[in-house]
Amino acid sequence: MKSGIHPDYRTVLFHDTAADVYFLIGSTVETTRTQTHTDGNEYPYVALDVSSASHPVYTGQVRKTQAEGRIAGFNKRFAGFTTNR
Repeated sequence: MKSGIHPDYRTVLFHDTAADVYFLIGSTVETTRTQTHTDGNEYPYVALDVSSASHPVYTGQVRKTQAEGRIAGFNKRFAGFTTNR
């Protein structure tokens, strides 16, 4: 391997802020923030909005409020287009 051309691969602390879950994963992501994990070691820190811990596809939870809102909006918008035959 050529030296000096590869990114620094290290253990990084990822924090899913939606589910308040922490993951320690090997990564090459660039960050200037650090945080101390429960094991007492300090790791580079990256905050995430969504991960497998909070995404509906992985958790099996469906966001019904958004779906119901879309259906109600559709019915309201197109209620006058119905024809009685």
